[in-house]
Amino acid sequence: MNLKKYFLVLSILSLNLFNAQSYKKPLVSAITEKDLRTDMYQMAADQFWGREAGTLDELKVSMWFADKMKEAGMKPAGDNGTFFQFFDMYRHQVSPQSSVKIGDKNLKIWKDILVQDVTDNNFTAPILYLGKVEPQDLASKNIAGKVVALKASDLNVSKEMTLFERRYPGFIRTKYYKTISQLGAKGIIFITDDISDKSWVEVLPQMTRGTYGVEGMREKVDVGIPVFWIKQENENWVKNNPEISLNIQTETYKYPSVNIIGKIEGTDPQLKKEYVLLSGHQDHDGIRHPVKNDTIYNGADDNASTCVAMLAMARAYKKQPSKRSILFVIHGAEERGLLGSRWHAAHPVVPKESIVAVLNGDMIGRNDNNEAALLGSEAPHKNSEELVKMALDANNESTKFKFLKAWDLPEHPEYFYFRSDHLPYAKAGIPALFFTSVLHYQYHTPQDESENINFKKLYKMTEWMYRTSWKVANEPERPKLIPDFKLER
Repeated sequence: MNLKKYFLVLSILSLNLFNAQSYKKPLVSAITEKDLRTDMYQMAADQFWGREAGTLDELKVSMWFADKMKEAGMKPAGDNGTFFQFFDMYRHQVSPQSSVKIGDKNLKIWKDILVQDVTDNNFTAPILYLGKVEPQDLASKNIAGKVVALKASDLNVSKEMTLFERRYPGFIRTKYYKTISQLGAKGIIFITDDISDKSWVEVLPQMTRGTYGVEGMREKVDVGIPVFWIKQENENWVKNNPEISLNIQTETYKYPSVNIIGKIEGTDPQLKKEYVLLSGHQDHDGIRHPVKNDTIYNGADDNASTCVAMLAMARAYKKQPSKRSILFVIHGAEERGLLGSRWHAAHPVVPKESIVAVLNGDMIGRNDNNEAALLGSEAPHKNSEELVKMALDANNESTKFKFLKAWDLPEHPEYFYFRSDHLPYAKAGIPALFFTSVLHYQYHTPQDESENINFKKLYKMTEWMYRTSWKVANEPERPKLIPDFKLER
């Protein structure tokens, strides 16, 4: 080999070695706090009116997000060459034609009495007033064929949870419903206590909105006994065992929601056929009752925080692609029951077996700069040892968060692992993790606004998710699923 050829070969080898070494490092410098802040103030602005699922506001922010995906360098990965994957969202509500009569008193639904469950029922039955009674004592009562009236009891109901007043009626229902239904009762009337008295204004919008579903889950109205609430000041309505006559009718209709999906292709001829799925959700609570004179529930932390983080990660991947491809999925209708992620997990835009892992974020922009939670990293929620190790290694490299491990335990009162978009993928047998900076006192209030985001924390969480995804996207072997993994809830 002559000297000229020798130096040429040496130069090529040196260049390849340099590229191989630099390729292994994630391009963290491409992620900036300025970009996160700019995108956040746009996405969580009042112009989108809280981005409620199934509304024009959700569709408007979807268009905004598709434009941002294109600017960030993503290719469309939705249906028919677009960024969009539309799905039908089912909504079930109590019909205005419904009626409830106790004795000779006609009650006004949503004023005198709340209808907690959306279920068709038409009957007349005696009311059995039991006062304050616990579920374990009901077996000794003759409740079959009757509507049971009882005072709400907070015994054994955990008060260590966010939005306690708003969620309290749901926990009361859960506490009693199964037992009363199995004993053959025709229905339940809960009489408020002081806590549920306060929650009346909070739960009214939830109950009037009804319940939501998607193909394969709550497509139809649930079959079950009706559940009602009256205020304690009206306890005498049910105290003297009068009859109740009710005709609860329901309405079901559907309208579109949408997932926004983009991709950045990998560089390896074989591995680029596999995908690391980065996940968040775009929707929030829309317009609701005022809190501190504000009615727009902007959802900055929940979950514009992860959405803008995904845009930041996309810019980094566009500048320096990974070996595997990256699939960015912004889910619709998460707040209505993980509907968008349930739909995409059942109808993925790429072959399911090509998705090597799901890294989901939800609420990553608040609380202590040095603390975070990695849900799915502890048994029984952990479904991949290798994926957890990659996330832990990524944290050790730079961000060095102290983990709030209690949030990943099955006995935690929030059951937070089961409340975000990684869940349908984990149930479908895909390694999955949930990155979060956990809840805070402005969760699901109009005060969850851009001005209250901790942008240094958001940057750190974005970096951690990006470093983790980079490892997953470049390791020769994909993370394995733990054999016989099964979620119990």
